[in-house]
Amino acid sequence: MGRNTPTMRRKARDQEAGGAGSPTDESVPLKDAAAPSAFIPTLPADYYFGFLPKNDAGNIVLLILLYMLQGVPVGLAFGTLPFLLKQKLSFSDMAVFSLAGYPYSLKLLWSPIVDSVFVKSIGRRKSWIIPIQLLTGVMFYWLSNNIDTLMGGDAVSINVYAITAIWFSVIFLCATQDIAVDGWALTLLSRENMQFASTCQTIGINIGYFLSFTIFLAFNSAEFCNKYIRSVPSDAGLLQLGPYLGFWSLFYIGLTLWVAFFKDEGVDPDEHDVTIKSTYQTIYSIVKLPHMIKFILVLLFAKVAFICNEAVTALKLLEKGIQKEDLALAVLIDFPFQLLFGYYAAKWSSGSRPLRPWLYAFVGRLAFALVGMLVVGAFPAEGVTSSYLMLVIVTTVLSSFTSTVQFVSLGAFFSSIADPIIGGTYMTLLNTFSNFGGTWPKFFVLEAVDWLSSATCSATGEACISDAGRAACAAAAGTCVVERDGYYVVGTASFVIGLVLLARLIRPEVRLLESMPVAAWKVRKSV
Repeated sequence: MGRNTPTMRRKARDQEAGGAGSPTDESVPLKDAAAPSAFIPTLPADYYFGFLPKNDAGNIVLLILLYMLQGVPVGLAFGTLPFLLKQKLSFSDMAVFSLAGYPYSLKLLWSPIVDSVFVKSIGRRKSWIIPIQLLTGVMFYWLSNNIDTLMGGDAVSINVYAITAIWFSVIFLCATQDIAVDGWALTLLSRENMQFASTCQTIGINIGYFLSFTIFLAFNSAEFCNKYIRSVPSDAGLLQLGPYLGFWSLFYIGLTLWVAFFKDEGVDPDEHDVTIKSTYQTIYSIVKLPHMIKFILVLLFAKVAFICNEAVTALKLLEKGIQKEDLALAVLIDFPFQLLFGYYAAKWSSGSRPLRPWLYAFVGRLAFALVGMLVVGAFPAEGVTSSYLMLVIVTTVLSSFTSTVQFVSLGAFFSSIADPIIGGTYMTLLNTFSNFGGTWPKFFVLEAVDWLSSATCSATGEACISDAGRAACAAAAGTCVVERDGYYVVGTASFVIGLVLLARLIRPEVRLLESMPVAAWKVRKSV
């Protein structure tokens, strides 16, 4: 395979930016976005506002908008919907809904198809971007008219399989659009401004995620709107999910039509055709490398240690009585800290041992998995107080710090070992295993929390594990008596597993990996 194939060069900025990730932590796609990084133009140019190059200003704005369209459904599926659905779903049902996020972690499986199959008259990237975004816009329009029914309306139950299938399809389209936009970014920008590609991704995805999670939850909350915006109280928030989806449906379709009729894709003279078979052969060659299997095991199992804290703790706080807008406030405050932490984490990971900060942060992240259980256990009997909310915010920010350090440090290590001849494919493969390591345990953890929990209504004698069950028990003038909370069982088990993994696999393997020469990571035979 040639050095300048689209698959390789499409992911080249992952190598420069420390890997690809997604919008708020490693379990969701905000960490799948490129890590925030400072950029210094290498060639002189005229700039708007001192930083936006005039010759590429329009293309940079377009890339930000295209990446923002990724952040919008990701913010809904990974942020807002779990909070809204938890009011009617058990943790087992939430485990089923978590499957909707799988396409974002597995997009490497079909990315060679997106790179290789296209209509030449339309363009390699627009052949995928145009139909994918139009289809997403149509799905959003349909959802805007049916989301209330899907979410159960006034009913106490929801068809979790139907809503999971729908959002799985949305995230699949979103992940496929990401593959095409990543590739277009490397040909859309001029060479002297190529360093802006990762910045566009970071800004765009974060804006979309922020709008669909933090901002939406705040304006969807009647309590927030009554307290900070309205002069006359109301039972509903200012922003409802149906109209919000309708707005983004029009935005998707409008931007896509503009791209289709008014934006030329252009031709990159360095871009060569690549076959699907050759790209999959490259992936197989990487996996066969010595020491790669153990490294893959580290990537796939390391996050088991703290996945309970990061997937369940916020939902348990909602169950205890904290308001969703309070959790959204914690995320809002955490956002600028993530950018700051990313900058310093990049500096700490720039030495000869880039995985050392990752190892230290693993210990810290493991500790915060224990702290999370203590925070839930300390929920005030009288409800959320100012001091308790501050405790939640502080622990959120500090836990995010350890997550960000791990993400950036791991990306720096990926960059140091990736074979430059197939750097894009190499980086994408490693990031896929890393992202999937934070995705697959979530289903089993959520299922285990319900399976290991036991609660009975004093009035009816029926189980009241779910929010709907507790509501039914309260309606019957009963009390939901918890005999065993599976959250603490699973959280403790995850913590113990983390300690064992740290001692027996992670620490010794990380030290071995850092001591290996770069040549040991090279693919001996180019394909």
